Amino acid sequence: MLPDRRIGVHPVDQTLPPFKMFTSGLQHVAAMYAGVVAPPMIIGPAVGLSATETTFLMGASLFTAGIATLLQTLGFWRVGARLPFVNGVSFAGVTPMIAIGNGAGPHDAMPVIFGATMVAGVLGFLLAPYFCRLVRFFPPLVTGTVITLIGISLLPVAFNWAQGGNPHADDYGDPELLGLAAATLVLVLVLRRVLRGFLQQIAILLGLVGGTLIAIPFGVTHTDAIRDADIVGFPTPFHFGAPQFDIAAIISMCVVMLVCMTESTADMLALGQIVDRPADERTLEGGLRADTLGTAVSPLFNGFATSAFAQNIGLVAMTKVRSRFVVATGGAILVVLGLCPVAASVISLVPLPVLGGAGIVLFGSVAASGVQTLAGAALEKGDNALIVAAALGIGLIPIAAPDFYHAFPDDLLVVLDSGISTGCLVAVVLNLAFNHVGRRTPDGPQESARPAVEEAVQPSSS
Repeated sequence: MLPDRRIGVHPVDQTLPPFKMFTSGLQHVAAMYAGVVAPPMIIGPAVGLSATETTFLMGASLFTAGIATLLQTLGFWRVGARLPFVNGVSFAGVTPMIAIGNGAGPHDAMPVIFGATMVAGVLGFLLAPYFCRLVRFFPPLVTGTVITLIGISLLPVAFNWAQGGNPHADDYGDPELLGLAAATLVLVLVLRRVLRGFLQQIAILLGLVGGTLIAIPFGVTHTDAIRDADIVGFPTPFHFGAPQFDIAAIISMCVVMLVCMTESTADMLALGQIVDRPADERTLEGGLRADTLGTAVSPLFNGFATSAFAQNIGLVAMTKVRSRFVVATGGAILVVLGLCPVAASVISLVPLPVLGGAGIVLFGSVAASGVQTLAGAALEKGDNALIVAAALGIGLIPIAAPDFYHAFPDDLLVVLDSGISTGCLVAVVLNLAFNHVGRRTPDGPQESARPAVEEAVQPSSS
């Protein structure tokens, strides 16, 4: 049975047969699983939660990530980008939430964090119609730079996974772990080369399964989580108590929300290019509303701020499966995993080194898509190459020199430590400064700022 090929139906809106829909959706879940459970694994112990409570947070994060993903892909009213867009727990909020939790004390940590997150989500929802107008500042010169930065910024995550994921572990970076990552990488590449059709599209999933099987004799795959997991477990609303609203915490999380919205805007623009459905203002508005509504609702079920997962953009770019219903299926699987801890523990069997090996291909695919976009951005004209050089250089600072901004206030670090956000801002500002503000027409008069900004929408303007 072939995918939906009705005349006039864009590939984004096409459906696949049930089995292909499920396996392709599961592949998205496998690619993002570690990223979803990592923030609660970090935040829980840092604010004094027990291992049991931290496990509960992980299940809640899976559940709320699934809800947010369904909002993005299926949508309702003007909520949802209706693109194959995956949402999960944002890493941007990890450090601020730990600081908030430590300041509030162990008893009030989670209620204060959740209260601030709810307010930040509501604020973001109200700002979405205005924030989405930033699309006019993103010509191919800027989007190509940002997409490249997204891919490059994600690669260190894959390298960390390949080494074991925990820098403090005795076996971190052990040749055996690196060997598993390399074997998975080679397996994925071989499967992509020799398979055809649908099997080629799920090469990542097959590679993860194969890598996990290879890891079993080395003792890297642990089944303790399955034995200890419950069959059913619902994330009880306000499990840690009623939300508390602290002004300082709210301000901190509102800054995080703005950072998440900036990155989601860049991610939606990148995904729109990849699936051949460019994200316009209405798409961005719907996507940002889904992000922020998901963030506002997540604390009800003990979840955190949600935003785009760029690693899944790499999966779309690599597999060429553009259906949003595939990702919606992945969102439904996440909801089930959040309600069924034993099912979630099966996904967690995939060792991080195996995930790291596959991640190199996924994240590299995002960077390659950015390079492809830049190829059509007229870098030979004017100072376009200089703009890209400066934006990439500044965007890579948090990766190449993680302590570069160590002397800056913590509030600024929320933005500065995100290479995607800083690189994006630099690219936008420099594009306006070099290509629009103060430009002169052949007749001589200076262009006004308004037409210059409007021109930024056109591909030829860069």
